Amino acid sequence: MAHYLITGAAGFIGARTSEMLIQDGHTVVGVDNLNDAYDLRMKEYRLKRLQAIPGFTFRKLDISDKSIIDELKDEKLDGVINLAAWAGVRASVKNPWVYVETNMTGTLNMLELCRQTGAKKFVVASTSSIYGENPPYPTPESASSSEPLQPYAASKKGAEAMAHAYHHLYGIDVTVVRFFTVYGPAGRPDLSIFRFVQWISEGRPVRVNGDGEQSRGFTFIDDIARGVILALKPVGYEIINLGGHETITINNLIKLVEDIVNKKAVVQYGPPDLADMRSNWADVTKAGELLGWEPQFDMRAGIEKLVEWYNAEREWAKDILTP
Repeated sequence: MAHYLITGAAGFIGARTSEMLIQDGHTVVGVDNLNDAYDLRMKEYRLKRLQAIPGFTFRKLDISDKSIIDELKDEKLDGVINLAAWAGVRASVKNPWVYVETNMTGTLNMLELCRQTGAKKFVVASTSSIYGENPPYPTPESASSSEPLQPYAASKKGAEAMAHAYHHLYGIDVTVVRFFTVYGPAGRPDLSIFRFVQWISEGRPVRVNGDGEQSRGFTFIDDIARGVILALKPVGYEIINLGGHETITINNLIKLVEDIVNKKAVVQYGPPDLADMRSNWADVTKAGELLGWEPQFDMRAGIEKLVEWYNAEREWAKDILTP
């Protein structure tokens, strides 16, 4: 049995990873500052579920505050899983400073915590957005990540680089996991699939940036959380994609949600957003070779799980803010 620190524990990926680690017999101390990056009711829902599980303890702390190192230095940690982040490509254009504070300074603080406590393993979340405008498809980890299109991706590039520096200087074993558009029950309400399920279920207009022909390689939350846990194995320093096998256009995604919800969407198209990538599609060969990981949920199965959750929680989920 191991003892892990998970930052962003009330977040979408952090909460599910915490649950699965505890199911595997480990203990977790979860950290989150419960910021209002999106509707707090979703974070409070996830946290309440976690706090009912033996083996989970919660600390309300901000990873971007250097004092967090002293707050946590007495924890006997086997590893740190740094999932706390300000996420979202569009919002990062409006306030890039908070992205630098959390994603870069916060990562530095967690690396320093590892150094001071002797924790040997560090897993840090990165993003498919790091690959920029014209990567090869499917995109391998060797593709250029030096031309980010927005501050969000740039801040994640900085986090990756700092993790490499600490690996080089102090021998911390680092796995960088680059996520490709995660979705599922209790997902982020600022992302398309949750919004589409809510909007179509409630008969609200479905807003689309651009012509809807942009495509994404969506990945179900359980596949992502399982990949994060597998990434705890010693690798030295590695960057590993975690993404779904299939890609789908936004227009076809809307049709799939229509079919599963059994309601017709009212689609409203608007101008494209310059912060958005036209496509993303992961090459996950490396994840298979190093971690023995591959996605298990196809799009229909994953969205069916999300719709099932939404219908069970609809009394409050229908009111979650979906900007």
